[in-house]
Amino acid sequence: MSGVLTWAQLREVKCSELEDAADGWGRASNRADAARDRIDKQLLAGLAASQEGEAAEAAVTRLRELSRNFQYVYTECGLVRTTLNSFAFELRGTQRKLVDALDDAEVLKFTVHEDGSVSFPAGGENALTREELPGGKAAGSAVPPLLAPPPAFTGPSPNPNAAKAQDIADRIARAVSEARAVDLQYTGTLRKLTAQDGLKVTDAMWTDASGDATAVRDLASDYLADAIPGDKTPAERKAWWDGLTQEEREEYLAVYPDRIGNVDGIPAEVRDAANRDNLQLLMGKLEGQGDEKSQTRLAGLRSIDEQLRAGGNPPMYLLGIGDEGNGRAIVAYGNPDTARNVSAYVPGLGTALDEDFAKNDLKRARDTAVGAREYDPSSAAIVWLGYDAPQLSADDITGNADVMSADQAQVGATAYNEFMSGISATNQNEDPHVTAIGHSYGSLTVGQAAQRPGGIPGADDIVLLGSPGTGADSADDLGVGRKHVFVGAAENDPVTAMPAKVEARGMAMGAGSGAAVGMAMGGPVGAVVGSVGAGAAAYFAQDAQADDREIWYGTDPAHEAFGAQRFRVGDGPRPIGDGGGFAAHSNYFNPAEDEESADNIALIVAGRGREISTQEHR
Repeated sequence: MSGVLTWAQLREVKCSELEDAADGWGRASNRADAARDRIDKQLLAGLAASQEGEAAEAAVTRLRELSRNFQYVYTECGLVRTTLNSFAFELRGTQRKLVDALDDAEVLKFTVHEDGSVSFPAGGENALTREELPGGKAAGSAVPPLLAPPPAFTGPSPNPNAAKAQDIADRIARAVSEARAVDLQYTGTLRKLTAQDGLKVTDAMWTDASGDATAVRDLASDYLADAIPGDKTPAERKAWWDGLTQEEREEYLAVYPDRIGNVDGIPAEVRDAANRDNLQLLMGKLEGQGDEKSQTRLAGLRSIDEQLRAGGNPPMYLLGIGDEGNGRAIVAYGNPDTARNVSAYVPGLGTALDEDFAKNDLKRARDTAVGAREYDPSSAAIVWLGYDAPQLSADDITGNADVMSADQAQVGATAYNEFMSGISATNQNEDPHVTAIGHSYGSLTVGQAAQRPGGIPGADDIVLLGSPGTGADSADDLGVGRKHVFVGAAENDPVTAMPAKVEARGMAMGAGSGAAVGMAMGGPVGAVVGSVGAGAAAYFAQDAQADDREIWYGTDPAHEAFGAQRFRVGDGPRPIGDGGGFAAHSNYFNPAEDEESADNIALIVAGRGREISTQEHR
């Protein structure tokens, strides 16, 4: 629409034509998506499997660029489609208000003029003269009734038709005013949805696309977003998704990949498709931000994107991605909806959405999937970064005995259980075997989740690796039975030997006082020597009073008093004597560094925990 919109024009608008245009853009979006899918799953996969050399590498580079271009076309056409549908949705609402007002005028035999004013006939009588009151004309106002000034006093017994005509005229004026505002808003958004000339989609264009998506999401909140059942159970969300038409699903995926991709209860293949699109929008958003945090996160997202595009076996599924907090990422190797065995691993201390996560934590999940598939090909393994792990260093922990609290684990436990409930809702097997795995601080998160009412949804086994404790006194507290709680604790892993808090306080106090004395006697070097010596002395003094079952978060899961099954792992390098630092804390999943540990984890995930090699408790 252009110029000044009149009520007559609004009445004649055919919203169905806007929806037809939206369908055309939807078809263009779907064709681009199909082209991208063919490039990724057929052409690139075929080249990687059959061709080598510079020519093949050049072809792969060009195909990946083409795939990214098609993804951009898919996204932008999908945004146009939803903008038009949302426009029709809102315009139809204002049109309905207008038509209702015109219908009322017709019933009352009032005349609606071109400018929207309403003529009414004579009616009623003058209380003094007993003469019929004359008719007249009411000019409409778009100001809401509560904001309008009170009507001027016009004398006793006014024509009863006057108030009715005024109401109709005001309703017409408000409908036209609302339609003009809607038209202006949507026209501005549609004008922004234009692509630059050329065949190459640049990072800057993805940054622009991220802004486009935000604008369209704001417009479509009434049309689409409000219907997403965020406050329902995962099973109810799955039922909602299953009940949508194909066209409705396509619109949600095009405009709200950030919402759909992170809704527990939505099928894995749908979440993967949504999150791959949202990944591009997130990278585009961060491209336009130059701060260090954004660039660190962008590097992690790029690494995940490269791995997704490279493909491989087991296939990757991006089940979650986001930039809230320290970042969110959930990656599966193997389809968790079709696999009989599904594990979900929670990483721990210092984990955030960065290159280190993309390189190391994803590899741990992949190693687990590959190992489990050797025992049962129907196995999938997930890494779940769905919470904010503490961003602490070893210095933070040893320097302050109270710095590492369980708060983040308790918050993460709620989110983890929600995710696991979604896994149960979407898995297609009658009784899938589900394993919850927690590493480092992540074992506390899993332990807290297991101690919630009802335990971890669907979990059959729990694996605790490099654990500083779970907050539980016994394996019996974790809801799956002590025979189904498995613990891997390397002898040289300093995290599994973290002192109880009373011991740590003594060590920190001793280290501080020793450093002060050492500084006075021998400068900085003396301070270091004094700190280590006094800290150790204080530790052993406190240790003599402490229960040997207790570590930082309660009973040591590797201790016989806890009652879990301890499986054999390598000792790993000593932190100081071998210069290993925290290496022993990081080797559990890695078959190249600790083959026996990785194999035991694989056995448990594949549902063959009875076959693990065991290790004596502490």
